[in-house]
Amino acid sequence: MQIIKSIQNRIYEIRGERVMLDKELAELYQIETKALNLAVKRNIKRFPKDFMFQLTNEEWESLRFQIETSNDSNFLRSQNETSKKGRGGTRYLPHVFTEQGVAMLSGILNSDKAIAMNIAIMRAFIEIRRVLIQENDLREQMRLIKERIGEHDAQLNQLYDAMENLLDERANQKKWDERERIGFKG
Repeated sequence: MQIIKSIQNRIYEIRGERVMLDKELAELYQIETKALNLAVKRNIKRFPKDFMFQLTNEEWESLRFQIETSNDSNFLRSQNETSKKGRGGTRYLPHVFTEQGVAMLSGILNSDKAIAMNIAIMRAFIEIRRVLIQENDLREQMRLIKERIGEHDAQLNQLYDAMENLLDERANQKKWDERERIGFKG
């Protein structure tokens, strides 16, 4: 269960998709990011744009900020080291893999570690989906409760108005009965 929690912390939402970074997948598979991307490149037909895509500069900067605030300093330190230019080293924007892309990786990375890790990653995605479904059910229940409360509020307001009207009528009647009489007093 600990490995699934660790994997869930590495799943991000970008472009409305839950994705994992190539570098983090490579760490989980215990291979170099370069080797992972090379294997993907050799099998590029298996990875359409809805399975894998490259981040834009804006997306990468936003994601780096998210990662930085989650206190994963080792990840950032290694990313910052690889992002420095010089001696012919140019940094490429990272690729991200959707759940289907990660599943496709299992077909091209055939080590025992990769297979075991893929199973754990799929379980992490399934767990996230289960939690989101529960969350949506709770949101629907909350919406229904709010509607009911709104209906009850309207009914209570009508009751309060009716009670105020009765009290006002009674006060007016009392004033009428207690008024000073003029005319013939007998």
